[in-house]
Amino acid sequence: MELLNTLVEKGLRRELPTREEALAVLATSDDDLLDVVAAAGKVRRQWFGRRVKLNYLVNLKSGLCPEDCSYCSQRLGSKAEILKYTWLKPEDASRAAAAGVAGGAKRVCLVASGRGPTDRDVERVSETISAIKEQNEGVEVCACLGLLTDGQAGRLREAGADAYNHNLNTSEATYGDICTTHDFGDRVETVRQAQAAGMSACSGLIAGMGESDADLVDVVFALRELDPDSVPVNFLIPFEGTPLAKEWNLTPQRALRILAMTRFVCPDVEVRLAGGREVHLRSMQPLALHLVNSLFLGDYLTSEGQAGKDDLAMIADAGFEVEGTDTTTLPGHRVQGGVCGDGAGGCGDAEAGGCHGSGEVPEQAAPSDGAPSDEVRRGLVSVRRRGAGTELPPNA
Repeated sequence: MELLNTLVEKGLRRELPTREEALAVLATSDDDLLDVVAAAGKVRRQWFGRRVKLNYLVNLKSGLCPEDCSYCSQRLGSKAEILKYTWLKPEDASRAAAAGVAGGAKRVCLVASGRGPTDRDVERVSETISAIKEQNEGVEVCACLGLLTDGQAGRLREAGADAYNHNLNTSEATYGDICTTHDFGDRVETVRQAQAAGMSACSGLIAGMGESDADLVDVVFALRELDPDSVPVNFLIPFEGTPLAKEWNLTPQRALRILAMTRFVCPDVEVRLAGGREVHLRSMQPLALHLVNSLFLGDYLTSEGQAGKDDLAMIADAGFEVEGTDTTTLPGHRVQGGVCGDGAGGCGDAEAGGCHGSGEVPEQAAPSDGAPSDEVRRGLVSVRRRGAGTELPPNA
């Protein structure tokens, strides 16, 4: 397929595809799926070989968020029966993190619900970062605390935070449909604050919220322009008790096409397979390893994930290897402060921030006839009852 040859060549040169090319990836048929995965896999191997970076989530404060993000089980008004607790003590968070590191995680992601941290919250997280780094030599720590105010990013960096996560989630045009308590620009500004403070930026998306192909391409192009070092791709977990509980729009094939499109647009970035992979990819998860070079180990914030030992077995069985703490994830040109594209197609290229395409935009693919029944679907979403905030050992 000429499209795929073109995209591979551009990916190997770190050149930005056109919006039409990105849309065409999402519009490919199931008959062409393995060709799409193989093509994107060439780009993935060029920049990351067969390495897989493992990340581990620690939910420092769960539930009772004042924001109204429709996809979130911790949102204002959520009736999802998730764990709810206030701030973990630094020593408890450190113990939880140690379980993930013992399982092979290279990065620990510290997450707290809420609009954004107070200065006291920043102090709490700083103490937790210190405790984790004292116990786990070489581990990276990423903070995800919501919207930052002036000076907070710098204090987190001084405390030892290596990275900051704040996802764009969906396109700017449709952001108001999923959240009204803050806007797309607020999220962009927080990522820029983290970058300005010297932290590695982590920002991604959530697929499966009823968005169109155009929305998916818009948000990935916006991410390319923002130039984070890592791009987590989440697939909506439709929690009962949230406004999007009935949004079952993804098939494994659709999820793989989304991952491939993200890889083509962000060829040399750490693309991470994140929340919802077990729910939507199911038995097709190993194929996704040919597209991503990073994933979360074990459980998520409020839902349970695949057993950590099964994650490790899946990686080994697929012929990949877990990336060690002595290996640099990103290609040298990015570590040294380079951009993710060349002069003709760099992150700041005008096309990367465009919100309009030409011609007809393919609509989102509907689930196949083989999609799970409602009863099976409900069983795919398992609320986390172990690990941080409980007396039970974590899954790692």
